[in-house]
Amino acid sequence: MPEWLVLTLAMVAACAVVVVITLVRHRTAAEDEDPSETPDVIEYMTMWIGVVYAIVLGLAIAGVWEARGIAQDHVQAEAQALHEIDERVRVYPAGVRERIREDVNAYVGHVVTTEWKTMADEGRVTERGDALLHRLRVDLTDYRPASDFEAQAYQPLLDQMTAADQARTARADSMDPTMPGVVWFGLVAGAVITIGMVFALQIRRTSRELILAGLFSALIAFLLFLIWDFDAPYSRGITATTEPFLALFPDAKG
Repeated sequence: MPEWLVLTLAMVAACAVVVVITLVRHRTAAEDEDPSETPDVIEYMTMWIGVVYAIVLGLAIAGVWEARGIAQDHVQAEAQALHEIDERVRVYPAGVRERIREDVNAYVGHVVTTEWKTMADEGRVTERGDALLHRLRVDLTDYRPASDFEAQAYQPLLDQMTAADQARTARADSMDPTMPGVVWFGLVAGAVITIGMVFALQIRRTSRELILAGLFSALIAFLLFLIWDFDAPYSRGITATTEPFLALFPDAKG
């Protein structure tokens, strides 16, 4: 199901629940009930519950957005390290240079065409990607520099190899959801309490109040969906992308 459809259904459902409960409550209310006589303490509690929940939602959105940015940084670091290897290996003999560049291109091509889909669907990196990166490491470390000029390039190349390996590991580790289950429980429970306090204010069945109550519940549904959408940096919504790889290796898809 498309995510935009999930969002639409969630917002419509939130609006419908609030409107239906309001209509049912209005019909079952006592005839002598006066909605204007809401105790001041309830209004005070409603205000503070809304403020606290708004702060929690803001922190949650900031947290998942930051995690998404960090995930993209891992991709950028990995692509940049591999690009440095591809460029700096030019000082090596032609045969060695071409073999290492073929290793780099094979690894990048696998990441952007196969591994990325596996990450999105299954939440893991592939064994094939591990094997290709290992082959690149072996080809780099097993070469013995034949001159001082090549020797000066050897250690920086190993440093870039280490950086690429670390970035891959960080990318694999950042696939897990940012928000633990207990936080989601708090967010959903807070949404129920916050929307429930609307009924404590004894809203009438006027079109203005129904519209405002519906929009309020739809907004909370949208914000919860936004957190859920950002909570998986590589598989949902506005995710980390392969753009750093494609920018530095334009032929990776081919």
